Formats: sequence, C-alpha cells, structure tokens
Amino acid sequence: QVQLVESGGGLVQAGGSLSLSCTASGRTFSRDIMGWFRQAPGKEREFVGRIRWSGDWDYYSDSVKGRFTISKDKAENTVHLQMNRLKPEDTAVYFCATSGNWGATMPSQYDYWGQGTQVTVSS
Repeated sequence: QVQLVESGGGLVQAGGSLSLSCTASGRTFSRDIMGWFRQAPGKEREFVGRIRWSGDWDYYSDSVKGRFTISKDKAENTVHLQMNRLKPEDTAVYFCATSGNWGATMPSQYDYWGQGTQVTVSS
C-alpha cells in the first residue's frame, strides 16, 4: 500500500504562481513514477506531468509544458509541482498518483491516488 497526501492548493490570480506538494508513505519503493493529474468540474481527469523517483527524468503535457515543473525530494518522499504563469483554465482539483509504468499518462495506469487539492485561478 502507498499513501499519498497533497497540500498547497489555493486561490491565485492569473499570471501568478503556486506550488503543490505530494508526500508519499508506505511501500513507495514499489512505484517508480509519481504523476500529477487535474480535474475541472464536468471534465475528465487530465494528465499534467510525471517524474521518476529513480532518475532525473520528467515529462509534461503540452498544456503545461514550460510553465509547470515537477521536482522531488527523495529524503522527504515528497514530490513538488511548481506552477507558474497560471491561467484561469488551470483551475481544477489536482491529484498526485503513483504508477509502475514509466510511460504512464492515463489515469487507469496509476493505482494509488491522493485526495486532491483545489487550485483556483482568477482572471
């Protein structure tokens, strides 16, 4: 079992920045990928990006590439999502999740999920 807890959501104006964190506990060694997803009201859950615990390799969706950055703190078992130049369309509940699939971009490829944290970007 892996437990994930997100934190850091909130309200920010367009153009601003926000940082989310996801702290993992439990059998974290069994899952090498930590991904971030988001879900806006009435929309499907959308892949944002992912990072490997075991290497310096990350990957982002086109909608956030160049604005969002994922980093990790292995000592704290925590992954961060730094979001810059935020837009109103970035408003969503953000989730972190784990996968054993290095190429995973679909929610179905992730098996453990956090509870989500709300990010609201005002125009």
